[in-house]
Amino acid sequence: MSDVPRRVDTYGVKNKKKKSKWKIVISIVALIGIAAVGISAYVGHSMTHPDKKPIDQFPDEYGMDYEDVEFVSRDGETNLKGWVIEPEKDAKMTVIFSHGYKGNRFEDHVSFLDMAKDLHDKKYRILMFDFRYSGESEGEMTTIGAKEQLDLLGAIDYMEETYDEPVSLLGISMGAATSLLAAAQSDVISVVADSPFSDLEEYLKENLPVWSNLPSIPFTPLILNIVPKMTDLDPKEASPISVLEDIAPRPILFIHNKGDESIPYFESQKMHDEYPKYFQIWLPDGVGHVTAYKQNKEDYIEKVDDFFKAALKDHKK
Repeated sequence: MSDVPRRVDTYGVKNKKKKSKWKIVISIVALIGIAAVGISAYVGHSMTHPDKKPIDQFPDEYGMDYEDVEFVSRDGETNLKGWVIEPEKDAKMTVIFSHGYKGNRFEDHVSFLDMAKDLHDKKYRILMFDFRYSGESEGEMTTIGAKEQLDLLGAIDYMEETYDEPVSLLGISMGAATSLLAAAQSDVISVVADSPFSDLEEYLKENLPVWSNLPSIPFTPLILNIVPKMTDLDPKEASPISVLEDIAPRPILFIHNKGDESIPYFESQKMHDEYPKYFQIWLPDGVGHVTAYKQNKEDYIEKVDDFFKAALKDHKK
């Protein structure tokens, strides 16, 4: 019996090797998937919890007297801080400034304080304040306009309760989109929207890699699905284009650099085109995001001042 050769089960050996290979492949795919989810969760958290910029510039450095103010968001619980800057003579209108994502009340790269000085000299009262989780305001995270609209509504409530003059809004980027969302839920008389997105969810689907520095596939759909589950941010709540009918016939002035690579100018163009009878648009040939003021100061202030004066005239009819 010992001389009988043993039959080797080559089929079984090959089958075991195939199964081992598949287990390795499945394990690698699973690890990649877990890593992708982890990276997406980290990026989502980082985007909603950016570093807060300190308040280290003040209106008196620009020759303007100001008052520190504090009020509550329309959510009824988030305390917000800012400045009211009064003109030397009686104000003809209150203008509420709204800063962008990762910014604060004075938006150094735009220079809201320079802009405020230009409008202050033309007899506008200015409110500059920090959105939730920005500057000195309370709040657990930024929501890129979704909840910030409640903050701006709280600012509008405060100014209307404190002063008699009508209110207009001026916002940049996220603050511009937020100004449109808040205008639809208030009686402000006009809005200047500098470089807004038209719909946050659709914008992020196309442009999230600009902000995340990650490839669109697989990270954009992962981030957009994970973030609402782990935070209080629902991009569907920030869709300015969907509320324009609640603003018209009140006027909006859209401002957007044609060379803006962060938020393309056609985001403003398509909103303007919804109600061209009531809305205006200015598309400078400059490059960069929210740089139209720095690149065209005199034209910018002239257009904004003319726009606000016309809105005020129509309001008084």
